Amino acid sequence: MSNLKEKVAVITGATGGIGFEVAKRLGKDGYIVVLNGIEDEIGAERVAELTAEGITAEYVGFDMTKDEAVTENITKIGEKYGKIDVLVNNTGGIGVRARFEEMTTEQYRFVMALNLDSVFFASRAAIPFLKKSDNPSIINYTSNAAWNGAGPGAGIYSVSKGGVQSITRALAKDLAEYGIRVNAVSPGTIDTPFHAQIKATKPEVFASWANSVLLGRLGQPEEVAGVVSFLASKDASFITAETIQIGGGQALGI
Repeated sequence: MSNLKEKVAVITGATGGIGFEVAKRLGKDGYIVVLNGIEDEIGAERVAELTAEGITAEYVGFDMTKDEAVTENITKIGEKYGKIDVLVNNTGGIGVRARFEEMTTEQYRFVMALNLDSVFFASRAAIPFLKKSDNPSIINYTSNAAWNGAGPGAGIYSVSKGGVQSITRALAKDLAEYGIRVNAVSPGTIDTPFHAQIKATKPEVFASWANSVLLGRLGQPEEVAGVVSFLASKDASFITAETIQIGGGQALGI
């Protein structure tokens, strides 16, 4: 059992990209950070990086699409530390690119599990431990795709993120009586390994994305992490059921 005065943050899908920057930022904010992922070697490397910066961190490997694994591991984390202060549901991705006509049921279920089920599984398991915090919050990730339908082949990603938008508000209503705030961030195009393939194979396409952003550039993972840090903090103590766009004005569709 740890000292209950210590703040504990659980960040799912945190071994790279935005998730790792969020873990680093929350670690610098004074949280014990618990990183989840499915690549154990990379997880160990990330913990070593954080430890070298004076951050208390641990890695717990499990698949966020598997309900029993999520429940078991989130419960173990909560029991170990006596509480969870912040749950960042960072796990997600396009998962599969397929048009509706060609999409298999298995592909559909995988994308929904990756983006929406994972939020439900983790939140459900964390709630008893969030109730023990004096500033508890859940932070989810939605996307412009939640309301614009996404591009060809990413339709189910859009559907799943629409679900995240809804579950954020539903959880906020459900948990308000316990003082648990639930918000979401909606990153625009962020320069991460998520886009590495197109950056390497079609650099002109990657470069053109900045033209659709009001501020004329892509975002950096640290800029998402800063907003997550704010939402987790007591500065955001009267904010719940909200979605914050982090896209440099991209949602305006210039």
